[in-house]
Amino acid sequence: MLLVAACAGRTPSPGGSLRSTAGSSPSAATSLPPGPPAPASFVLPSSTPFTLTGVRDVAQVGQITGADAPGSTVRWGMGYADLGSMFEANGKVWFTFGDNFASRAEGATGGGGTGWRSNAMAWTTDADPSDGITLGGMVTDDLGLAKELLPSKKVDDTEMTVIPTYGFEAGGAMYLHWMSVRHWGVPGEWDVNDAGLARSTDQGQSWTVLDGPRWGGTSGFVQVATHHVTEDGVDTLYVWGITHGRFGGVHLAKVPAATVEDASAWRYLTAVDGAGNPTWGTDATQATTILDDTVGELSVAWNTYLGRWVMTYLKEGTGIVIREGLSPWGPWGQPITLVGAHDVAGPYAPYMLDRYTANGGKTIYFALSIWDPYEVFWYRADLQK
Repeated sequence: MLLVAACAGRTPSPGGSLRSTAGSSPSAATSLPPGPPAPASFVLPSSTPFTLTGVRDVAQVGQITGADAPGSTVRWGMGYADLGSMFEANGKVWFTFGDNFASRAEGATGGGGTGWRSNAMAWTTDADPSDGITLGGMVTDDLGLAKELLPSKKVDDTEMTVIPTYGFEAGGAMYLHWMSVRHWGVPGEWDVNDAGLARSTDQGQSWTVLDGPRWGGTSGFVQVATHHVTEDGVDTLYVWGITHGRFGGVHLAKVPAATVEDASAWRYLTAVDGAGNPTWGTDATQATTILDDTVGELSVAWNTYLGRWVMTYLKEGTGIVIREGLSPWGPWGQPITLVGAHDVAGPYAPYMLDRYTANGGKTIYFALSIWDPYEVFWYRADLQK
């Protein structure tokens, strides 16, 4: 994902000639045991006091992408990558990456280089987050190289790239939410054509871009985070959304997992009354803001230690922050800094997964992109209450 100042005006060139012979068939791997069940009691009264007071022992555990990662992605022709949102499907954790490159010039900073793909996907069966995450395989092409899942035109002011912002499983299929970026603008801002869903039924090897649902390029659901819950006995997908760039607030939608492809089945939060009760509607343009901040690349998880929701995101000028929520629509506590904006060279995209915690949820783990060296790293932090 080409997102910050160094990329303004840059048009990376496709190319590259690496070939991999490493096997990466997901069916050959040992499956993970089931992850935590979807929460069924996930709404606290809006008057409930917040409990998250801070974080301790925030540290980089390891690297996920690049030559120095334990599951080196160079073997698949992917030397540099970002994002890495996670979801579970078919007994594996799937990592979805944005713009990635085979190689780049020595001394280069940020995105750009040869072998440009707009997106890619890897998987792991690594159940122990404490010593880092090792990727077990990647969705590859006929040459054994990382495969671009969703093609893009790679033409500025038309369609520069197609970025998967989050993934989820529903009905035995894998889905990606994507945004079509028209133009990278000033730091933290970019123009988007539209956003939508794509579906795979063969473990990510091929994808069908769906006609609906679709969201406009200035809507509140250009980028999303998702989480399954059990609502009234029904597997329901909650979807937190933000607009293009990093300067808008958060909106909320929900849909029965069985009908994610039916645009008419989606419901958008339009209001919350004084007692914290939500009102839902069918029009995405009427979605209310549930968290007003400068939010970039968000992730939401259910934390058993707090018994609350937690949201991580890039807060422009501050860095990576975490907030607790009493319900999917809030209220939300004050932001607490996990990684400062100047602690590393350009942190963004902090992605969590319920499975990857320790000490009863007190210790959380998350993927974090760092602009220089343009790789995805693995972090840990202890929550304090």
